[in-house]
Amino acid sequence: MISSRFFKMALVLGLLSAIGPFAIDMYLPALPAIGASLGAQIGAVQMSLTVFFIALAVGQPFYGPISDMVGRKPPLYFGLGLFALASVGCALATDIQTLIVLRFIQGLGAAAGMAIPRAVVRDLHTGTDAARLMSLLMLVFSVSPILAPLAGSGVIALAGWRAVFWAVALAAVAGLALIAFSLQETRPAAQRVQSSFGSAIAAYGVLLRDRHYLGLVFIGSFAMAGFFTYLANSSFVMIGHYGLSPTMYSVAFGINAAAFIGTSQFTATLGERFGLVRLVKGAVVGCGAAMVLMFGYFLLGGDSIWALIVLYFIASGFMGLVIPTTSVLALEKHGNIAGTASALLGTLQMLTGAVAMGVVGLFTDGKPLPMVAGMAAGALIAVVLTWMTLGHAQPEPALAT
Repeated sequence: MISSRFFKMALVLGLLSAIGPFAIDMYLPALPAIGASLGAQIGAVQMSLTVFFIALAVGQPFYGPISDMVGRKPPLYFGLGLFALASVGCALATDIQTLIVLRFIQGLGAAAGMAIPRAVVRDLHTGTDAARLMSLLMLVFSVSPILAPLAGSGVIALAGWRAVFWAVALAAVAGLALIAFSLQETRPAAQRVQSSFGSAIAAYGVLLRDRHYLGLVFIGSFAMAGFFTYLANSSFVMIGHYGLSPTMYSVAFGINAAAFIGTSQFTATLGERFGLVRLVKGAVVGCGAAMVLMFGYFLLGGDSIWALIVLYFIASGFMGLVIPTTSVLALEKHGNIAGTASALLGTLQMLTGAVAMGVVGLFTDGKPLPMVAGMAAGALIAVVLTWMTLGHAQPEPALAT
């Protein structure tokens, strides 16, 4: 049975982690309106999304080591403060170039909320308890893709796309209050003594030489690359190609997010029964099979929105098992540098996603096939990496706490 303290920690960490994704998901229904308002082409509007991911990637390597040196809370204060200020700037932007620059700054702020909560999980737990806390964190975190597009479409209908940025600025202020009153420091001063910029550089060297760590990180990264591709293209496909309203698009987007949320809650239970390694293997193969089937359907001329929704629902369900499990396994042996290891994990995931979005963006034409091809490619690479990294590993029992 999950204790109230356990759930409270998951709620706090999940909300902090969700602020950045909320700024992505709430923004998605606004993409066509932003293009029309600022006179920008699809590629330029997508760039305002891509640079956010790039900023999330380049920001996390700084927040992780700093959180090892000064504690988890101070970098969170700085990051969310920067995020709030940049959000106000985005709301006032008058051209697409300014919006792109401010979205990059906004992403730098959001990077703190992406890197540090995973380190807090590792500060507190390992093994299946860590998987349980991570899955609960994902439960809160994953509410964003369900509620944010709906909230975004409602805000846009009432007050226009600029109001989206005022809303996320308020969310950041609420996050600052949450840090101040609901989050205790989990990196005691005694543990910070050995942390410095020199030790951070050395830690990154250790991590970049750890093939097992990198393999697990990239399994999760390429599994998520399909999701990032979907983020960047789905509004144009579903609204422009299939004719959905922004509200109906938000519902369709939320259906897929619900699959991720639901299955992620079984991570600890399945990990205890089958072992975390075996769970990763099975989930990656399931995700890849659904993605390949979807690609084959559209490659052969299919054009049903229901095929897209149903098959991606299945793939998202498997992805909900992959992401928290690979994160726990990657951080398991790096507790003394958890902030740094979490930051590098997040950076590589975001860079992989940004590259995937950029490559698919070169072929984007508003139709499903380029998007689906990018999603399937990411899933297949994840399958290959899984067997390269874990193919010879013994399917061990769940890790001890």
